[in-house]
Amino acid sequence: MDRARPLALVDNDDLLDDLLRVAAAAGCEVERAADVAAVRAGWAHAPMVVLDEHAARRCGEAGLPRRPGVVLLAAGPPPPVLFEHGVAVGAERVVGLPDSESWLAGAIADAVEGPAKDTGRVMAVIGGRGGAGASVFTAAVGYAALRRSRRVLLVDCDPMAGGLDLVLGAERLDGLRWPELKLSAGRVAASSLHSALPGSERGQSRLTILSCDRANVDLDPQAVATVVSSAKRSGELVICDLPRHQTESSRVVLDRADLIVVVMPAELRACAAARRLVDRFVEEGREAQLVVRGPAPGGLRADEVASTVGLNLLTGMLAEPGLAMALEAGRPPARPRGPLAEAADLAVEVLCGVPDAA
Repeated sequence: MDRARPLALVDNDDLLDDLLRVAAAAGCEVERAADVAAVRAGWAHAPMVVLDEHAARRCGEAGLPRRPGVVLLAAGPPPPVLFEHGVAVGAERVVGLPDSESWLAGAIADAVEGPAKDTGRVMAVIGGRGGAGASVFTAAVGYAALRRSRRVLLVDCDPMAGGLDLVLGAERLDGLRWPELKLSAGRVAASSLHSALPGSERGQSRLTILSCDRANVDLDPQAVATVVSSAKRSGELVICDLPRHQTESSRVVLDRADLIVVVMPAELRACAAARRLVDRFVEEGREAQLVVRGPAPGGLRADEVASTVGLNLLTGMLAEPGLAMALEAGRPPARPRGPLAEAADLAVEVLCGVPDAA
């Protein structure tokens, strides 16, 4: 019996169909047990056990030992007798469908993924002005996290930017982009995202990419919330490239962000543009940190830019030699040394050290 899948003994065909549908929405499959003997065989090892009223009664009569992750399921509001059976089998939860579909999808995804080894964090990266280099910095932070043996998900939330996969030189990699990814509200197993999206692996670590394509398609805020929350819950570092203009999807990310980073060049006009962004953050009660990139045509120092804009300075960085030519040739900003790598490494260090925004 597959230990990676929830185990279910549900005699009611309609209720079983509902369970399978919810599990599919969470990106999981369910191992169906034929009888109590099959439940007993997988009782100790299945990540989760789901029973209906008749199955719960029979398992209670069989005297199966108590274990975590037992859920009793009903069609509609659970009847009182189901709670009695829940006491007998030591159920953690008694739920009814369809009211508890969202909770059940999340519980299934959590059970399949298991406890996260690392603490997940979310970083939102946004340009202080157009063309500030936020997408490049997002990619560089992803590679910095990969060098630290972290699992990282890069999320492109700017449909008008042409696609984050182009910055990564990954436009030819197989896998889904936002327009092809069909997600509902709730939760999805991070392993399902990994199997559907393009990415690269380094040992036990993985860099996964969820990019827009070349079409200007609005993102579904609920789908964005599902992706970001699921990846964070599984212990990944989620780095999101946001547009400067406010959207429902960007607001979803900002609400979940543990660290907001504004990237801007050391230019006077950029200071004026970034100040408008900062004013919006202040109105919304958000805090952000600033990355200032050179060269500075007028000699502005990074600390002067931060003071003018009104943000705490995360770091300043010199110009990256050969960066523009490398990006044009399809080479991602993955160098382990240099001004960009040093700034990205610091951003990852700060991200992993901030308290959990959730």
